[in-house]
Amino acid sequence: MGIKTTEFGKTKDGQKVNLYTLTNKNGVSASFIDLGGTWVNMIVPDKDGKFEDVCLGYDTVAGYENNIPHFGAIIGRYANRIPDGKFCIDGKEYRLALNNGNYSLHSGPDYWHDRIWEVGTFEDEDRDMITFMLRSPDKDQGFGGEARVSVSYVLSDDNALTIGYSFVCDKKTAVNLTNHAYFNLAGQDKGDIYDQEVMIYADSFLPCNENSIPTGEIRKVENTAMDFRQYKKIGKEIDSDYESVVQGGGYDHNWVINDYDGNLRLIAKAKDEKSKRVMEIYTDLPGVQFYTGNYLNEEIIGKKGFPYKKRSGYCFETQFFPNAINMPEFIQPVVDELEEFISETVYKFSVERD
Repeated sequence: MGIKTTEFGKTKDGQKVNLYTLTNKNGVSASFIDLGGTWVNMIVPDKDGKFEDVCLGYDTVAGYENNIPHFGAIIGRYANRIPDGKFCIDGKEYRLALNNGNYSLHSGPDYWHDRIWEVGTFEDEDRDMITFMLRSPDKDQGFGGEARVSVSYVLSDDNALTIGYSFVCDKKTAVNLTNHAYFNLAGQDKGDIYDQEVMIYADSFLPCNENSIPTGEIRKVENTAMDFRQYKKIGKEIDSDYESVVQGGGYDHNWVINDYDGNLRLIAKAKDEKSKRVMEIYTDLPGVQFYTGNYLNEEIIGKKGFPYKKRSGYCFETQFFPNAINMPEFIQPVVDELEEFISETVYKFSVERD
């Protein structure tokens, strides 16, 4: 149905920010801004055909300029936490800024989502696509090499939003890209997510230390609060006394996807019993960080003036394991000079029928 482009607003230094909206034949739509290539809206129907936005976010550019929770953000060059902000490749040490205690989180504070990205659009009878492109110079955020990054969003007529990542660098480097969208399948302004149900196709997860850095152990989820192998309400054990839940202030861990082989596969599902909305998540990456908005608070005012209180949304951040670059026992998030890193993640929306 084509791509609609409108002005979203201006940054504090006067740069224009555009909003790009994809709409399929079912009336489902997804919107993005060129500030960060950020995913802003995902509007999908419920069991009665009522459309609502199921992504948390802001109505203004100013909100996204102060996007502390990273709503809808493309995260790079390296998602998640790196202790002491340092790692080595081929004997050379790289140092990143420490922006969250004594570690680097999401490669901040010079986040990719604070930059205006170049935009390309593609339209034909079968699909419409928006591609955001960024040049990341040598030493950007502390990483070596000049990198070219592109992130494409495609909305198909089966209500699937596909995110395609491409990354090429002129030096051997570390890369771990993800999207930090927060979802509430009842609607972005419907409050807490305790009664929504989640299933994760993972027999194991990664326990962390007090700084949310994996210990290196791969632990079975069986007989723990981390077991989502069958649908379970998010709130059922989120405040249990299980050590990992206590340590994370709720769920904020990486699950180890079963039978990882680098191919796209279904790795998780979520559903809301009242609206009957369902979301399926597919990826070709080995892990997913399931985060339940434990650090949201009512001072964060989102769309339509709605306060995003603690646990108003949840994330499925598909990625390599946190701190894998410093843990050789994990699958390594490293690309050689001029080797293209390509990855794909899909969020597919549907309605559960009785």
